[in-house]
Amino acid sequence: MKNKQAEIIKTLTDKELVFHLLLTQFILVVLSFLLGIFLFEDWAEFKSLFILDDKRIWTIGLPAGLLVVALDIFLMKVIPKHLYDDGGINERVFKCLSIPMLILVPLVIAFCEELLFRGVIQTHTGLAWASIIFAMVHYRYLFKWYLLVNMVVLSFFIGFIYSSTGNLMVSIMMHFIIDFLLGLIIRYRHLYQSSL
Repeated sequence: MKNKQAEIIKTLTDKELVFHLLLTQFILVVLSFLLGIFLFEDWAEFKSLFILDDKRIWTIGLPAGLLVVALDIFLMKVIPKHLYDDGGINERVFKCLSIPMLILVPLVIAFCEELLFRGVIQTHTGLAWASIIFAMVHYRYLFKWYLLVNMVVLSFFIGFIYSSTGNLMVSIMMHFIIDFLLGLIIRYRHLYQSSL
């Protein structure tokens, strides 16, 4: 199964890969709303997950995201490259994005994934189930022990931030910062290597 997925991905152009990534996010949003219809009593309960004027978005979500990125950069310097290699998918997605798209794509991913995994699943089944399902959905990481452990720990950390604050906007900010900054690093590393 892993090899079949890798072969399919190799046949896609970078733009097609980004398209399929965004399509997957759209499916997650649709799934969130369908599950939300059955799991939430009404729209007000669903809407209460989003507290826009909460300072913790900036005082907890932002620093937590920066901490994860700093730790990830450190680990990339000390751990052999083959352990955190996802088959080049992240590099293919982020190296070709313009700056506006480099903001938009991580924002879409953070919103869609947090809506489903924290807002819907964690709210109704708890931190453990949401974190395990989140890690499993990131299929390509299941076959690399380091990436799997990394994803599970990250998922529990984001889930902990959500359960501590009760505000989906805090976990969305954290998720966005992680994806945006790591995507920015990939893009500028690619531009630097291309200029040599």
